[in-house]
Amino acid sequence: MNKLTINDKIRNIAIIAHVDHGKTTLVDGMFKQSGLFREGQKVDDRLMDSMDLERERGITIAAKNCAVDWKGTKINVIDTPGHADFGGEVERSLSMADGAILLVDASEGPLPQTRFVLKKALEAGLKVIVVVNKIDRSDARPEEVLDEIYDLFIDLDANEEQLEFPVMYAIGRDGIAQHTLEEKGENLHPLMDIVIEHIPGPSYDENEPFQMLVSDLGYSDYLGRLAIGKVIHGSTQQNVPLACINEENQVVPLKLTKVQTYEGVTFTETDIAHPGDIVVVSGIEGITIGDTICTREAPKALPRITVDEPTVSMRFGINTSPMAGLEGKLVQSSKIRERLEKETLLNVAIKIEESEYRDSFIVKGRGEFQLAILIETMRREGFELTVGRPEVIFKKVDGKKLEPMEQVFIDCEDAFMGVVTEKLSSRKAKMTNLVNNGKGRVRMEFSAPSRSLIGYRDEFLTDTKGTGIMNTLFAGYDDYRGDFPARYTGSLISDRAGKGVAYAIFNLEPRGEMFVRPGDPVYEGMIVGEHNKDTDININPTKEKKLTNMRASGKDEAVILTPCKPMSLERAMHFITDDEVIEVTPLSIRLRKTELNSAKRHMERGKELKKK
Repeated sequence: MNKLTINDKIRNIAIIAHVDHGKTTLVDGMFKQSGLFREGQKVDDRLMDSMDLERERGITIAAKNCAVDWKGTKINVIDTPGHADFGGEVERSLSMADGAILLVDASEGPLPQTRFVLKKALEAGLKVIVVVNKIDRSDARPEEVLDEIYDLFIDLDANEEQLEFPVMYAIGRDGIAQHTLEEKGENLHPLMDIVIEHIPGPSYDENEPFQMLVSDLGYSDYLGRLAIGKVIHGSTQQNVPLACINEENQVVPLKLTKVQTYEGVTFTETDIAHPGDIVVVSGIEGITIGDTICTREAPKALPRITVDEPTVSMRFGINTSPMAGLEGKLVQSSKIRERLEKETLLNVAIKIEESEYRDSFIVKGRGEFQLAILIETMRREGFELTVGRPEVIFKKVDGKKLEPMEQVFIDCEDAFMGVVTEKLSSRKAKMTNLVNNGKGRVRMEFSAPSRSLIGYRDEFLTDTKGTGIMNTLFAGYDDYRGDFPARYTGSLISDRAGKGVAYAIFNLEPRGEMFVRPGDPVYEGMIVGEHNKDTDININPTKEKKLTNMRASGKDEAVILTPCKPMSLERAMHFITDDEVIEVTPLSIRLRKTELNSAKRHMERGKELKKK
């Protein structure tokens, strides 16, 4: 085997952490202190969260690259998502890294998603630097958190070399990092120094021809499709004839028209792609994530990026309601298919299949949150579509039915322990651990079927009065645990088209919670509220008050309606049952029955009862 050479001028690091532990804020600090911006220049916070949805929700959804220059060494930084639903983003971004910074909150400690992303980093054999962040919090407990991190490393079968990780303490918001808790940090320079000292430069074989693994895709209006990835061996220049090895192992000729590298969050053109660097190349069509770009003379494929398989599916279809086409620009099934196929090119964790129905597709992903982000993005792009209830993907092994399982970690006040345990037990969850530290809060661990958690998060927040914290981690497949009711309430369904009337809605409020307000358009088959009982009933929300010329005291009282909570996409996904769908448009989210006609629904229900 040839001896590998190290490119000491480059460091490729991924920043991994649980949601909201301060990754993106720390990267902001690295930008500002590396001299990337001139003094006094106005810079937005959370620069790396470039998507509108990321800024609104305060989370990282897509992994992104940037580069800072420190003491003559280029540090390529990959900001990864902390949510397990975006695990595909984590896996493909780690394929470009040689080391990782594990960021952990000094109060919360390592949480389930910390475990998920760290497991992926250790499996990839990356060197890790641990940063205990937010040490200025009033409830910070950095020493205990560090012990928990060591326990986590041991639990994940880290080898001796991986266990000897350097530790830094930081206040990411203030741009401060320090080696010990006692010293007073001034900036992030110690952290950037330790990255150069501890993380190895990328290694390559001088005798191997050019090879680059495509880990991400982009698009430019001027340059077309962009392929982003790490140069594994060799180097190349613009306009050099190359080849691409695709998923079917076919060698497709191509020519790079432009080679760019990262400088800050933007690209800068370069004459040559050096081994170990993360580059952006253009002039290639039909390339996908996991492909290898190499020389035509000696085509040799690199191992493809593999991601965990999807566990949740949803049906996407055209909008077939009476209000179709009124609010969106893109309503055809061909446009929806095109957009979903584009998503599979950019997101390795999403898969599409044809369904048995015309004009609808089965979209599979890692979790309902990932699919909700996709629907929300499409909605903002002007699409109108209908989506069904999230369903878990079952497996059959040796004739046994298996279903995806989750490890559920709950932190709540001990007063709510009973209601949480009762609700999860009724959903076939089993308690595996309970820690009561006597300070008023308890930590519980459950093993629960993934399907039992669809729709439970909102209920959990209500049950714990907003004070509970719930995190989940995919724990593989296990035996099917049996049926349980998805919802204990029915639906209030409009029996005609029209507009909501205050008088009618006021008189229907005793039946349950209403979803429509006066003036909102309704149609037959549309779900306008949640029934108090477990049956569906047809109602008339458009009924007006009869006018008479009789006058009496108390006859014309002002109608005061209970405020109605706006319907969010996640709430709608958790609410609907198997025979209901969500109508998603750029302006509205409406719930409806799959079959709008009440007489046909009645006949279908009768047939089902006869079968039973």
